[in-house]
Amino acid sequence: MPRLRLSIMPAMRPPQRWDVFCRVIDNHGDIGVAWRLCADLASRDQRVRLWVDDASALAWMAPHGQPGVEVVEWTDPAPDLAPGDVVVETFGCDPPHRFVQRMAERELAPAWINLEYLSAETYVERSHGLPSPVQVGPGRMLVKRFFYPGFTAGTGGLLREPGLLEAQQAFDRSRWLDGMGASARPGERVVSLFCYDNPALPGLLDALRAAPTLLLAAPGAASTQVGQWLGPGLRREALRAKLLPYLSQCDYDRLLGACDLNFVRGEDSFVRAQWAGQPFVWQIYPQHGDAHGVKLGAFLDRMLSGADDAVAAPLRRLWLGWNGLSRQRPELPAFEPWRNLCERWRQTLLAQPDLTTQLLGFVRKMR
Repeated sequence: MPRLRLSIMPAMRPPQRWDVFCRVIDNHGDIGVAWRLCADLASRDQRVRLWVDDASALAWMAPHGQPGVEVVEWTDPAPDLAPGDVVVETFGCDPPHRFVQRMAERELAPAWINLEYLSAETYVERSHGLPSPVQVGPGRMLVKRFFYPGFTAGTGGLLREPGLLEAQQAFDRSRWLDGMGASARPGERVVSLFCYDNPALPGLLDALRAAPTLLLAAPGAASTQVGQWLGPGLRREALRAKLLPYLSQCDYDRLLGACDLNFVRGEDSFVRAQWAGQPFVWQIYPQHGDAHGVKLGAFLDRMLSGADDAVAAPLRRLWLGWNGLSRQRPELPAFEPWRNLCERWRQTLLAQPDLTTQLLGFVRKMR
């Protein structure tokens, strides 16, 4: 009589419970990154609590929330909740002392991760994954590890949700712009503007008015400056503008895909502009003594590596001028070679695993 063979399936990993901490400093950049991470984790069957001291921006950033993500109001004193399996402090924001004490009291301490700021500087690869033993305070004897996003295989990669490219391929640019009341006219280039207060903006607007352009300005400094320069009619010569309302993260991603050129700022929109694959210019958060210039230069060196100087040189001048690191007037390079460069750069980034995939693997090794 033949033997009965039993097929034993590997046990499914139970979802882990994550506590992600975020302090909103300014400009909504920190919570933008934190929310995108939480939503991506939850979409991969993880259970997530987002601790945030000011959740007001989520009303427009993520108006429908995300199944699997619970938002916890990070008050002082903080809610006395039991830690989950993984604790992520975004940008060194330090969880509450009582929470850290409860981490130390667990039989199996949570994996503790400090998710750092994005940079192309060389120290990132040296520092990614390094342990940082806690020497004092309630978490004494615990160990946190640094997790650095980045642009190379030696880093934690970039946030990129599954299905992103398929969604981009199915995207109907014209239909979306029509729905926003921002239909482009024949022959008109569409440009998005999201920036900090920028003395270089008048020079850019002066350059844009030379050719038919629809400028879509985000709320805040961008809309304020554009309105002041163009006046009540929001029009000057070949340039016309529309002041946008606050957009959800999903709609902001669509905006980037709908535009021929994107001006972005901070970290979250910077990453999303790279996934859009369209020409873009990044305004880095300005620091005292122009310290941000080193970080900006490191990224340009990496993105422009191997590019023809006829493309790289004008792009470098534009980015430096836009960031107040040179006095040169903003001039837009030829679009077609610029677009090709951005697409090649995106393909380079797609070759590395996304940040959430790497983070999940990193935590498995830690535990």
